[in-house]
Amino acid sequence: MASTLTNSTIPDSTRPVLVTGAAGFIGAAVSQALLARGDRVVGLDNLNPYYDPALKRARLGRLTAGGAAGAVAESFVFELLDLVDGPAIADLFARVRPRAVVHLAAQAGVRYSLENPAAYIQSNLVGMGHVLEGCRHHGVEHLVYASSSSVYGGNRRLPFGEDQPVNHPVSLYAATKKANELMAHTYSHLYGLPATGLRFFTVYGPWGRPDMAPMLFARAMLAGEPIAVFNHGAMQRDFTYIDDIVDGVLRCLDKPATPDPHFDPLDPDPATAAAPHRLFNIGNAQPVPLLQFIDLLEAELGVQAIRDVQPLQPGDVVATAADTSRLAAWVGFSPSTPIATGVARFATWYRDWAAA
Repeated sequence: MASTLTNSTIPDSTRPVLVTGAAGFIGAAVSQALLARGDRVVGLDNLNPYYDPALKRARLGRLTAGGAAGAVAESFVFELLDLVDGPAIADLFARVRPRAVVHLAAQAGVRYSLENPAAYIQSNLVGMGHVLEGCRHHGVEHLVYASSSSVYGGNRRLPFGEDQPVNHPVSLYAATKKANELMAHTYSHLYGLPATGLRFFTVYGPWGRPDMAPMLFARAMLAGEPIAVFNHGAMQRDFTYIDDIVDGVLRCLDKPATPDPHFDPLDPDPATAAAPHRLFNIGNAQPVPLLQFIDLLEAELGVQAIRDVQPLQPGDVVATAADTSRLAAWVGFSPSTPIATGVARFATWYRDWAAA
């Protein structure tokens, strides 16, 4: 793991990208892609035990060792910090002076928000506030931050479009993500901070999160244990492969948000603003029934799942589907990984990971 920065400041010519949540699933993949293209990266994470920190350390190990994509370890610096620690985050911004920030750190998980709401208020709201303050005071050129498809909550019109109002969240996690969008817009409006919010749709792939369905299912299936199939299987998700997500994040990072010259305050578009703030869906735009996903995983793992059919859980939504036409128009985003290909790659990785 790379050493922490010293108190010396970084010259303007080599200002890095700050990636929060760098030991997380998306954060590690984004960091690796940035390194592979020649960026300097400062990665921040608190390595909390929401899920096994050993997986987080393994992701970091790929970054500091150069990684499969050819990243240069010397260009990556890791900071073990918690976003809730305001003075420490302020000090980090002062030392690092990042040119851009990819803010992916958050307390994740919809169901866990029912058990531990305080963790979401602290990490997702207080932490976001500290990131915004750091961007405001240290000349950050662009903030790209993680929102979530969960903000669509009780909406039923599919596919979800950014023009829809998102006023009916069904979990505290979703509510904090909508709050993040509002907070970022406010800083864009008041301080001219270019900020882009990305509403992620069910990201999966190698090195994924063990609290999400692909890894939960794979672990249980290979162990001969039942998998929980909620809403009696009548679920649909816009599963999006990690490589496509990373491509979209970097494309957005490279195109800072600008004010919408056509923004009409008498008929406001929820996704744009008179300030330099934009919101985009980022998904595969190819929703898949949950039972089809399970069938594919069974085929790739060579085992049959024991399906424990259960009712819909509090906080869950029945279906998600992303309209990504705005992101395509903005940066040329075009996901290219079919679900069968992505599941095959995930299953191959998972077998190797589980056997290690």
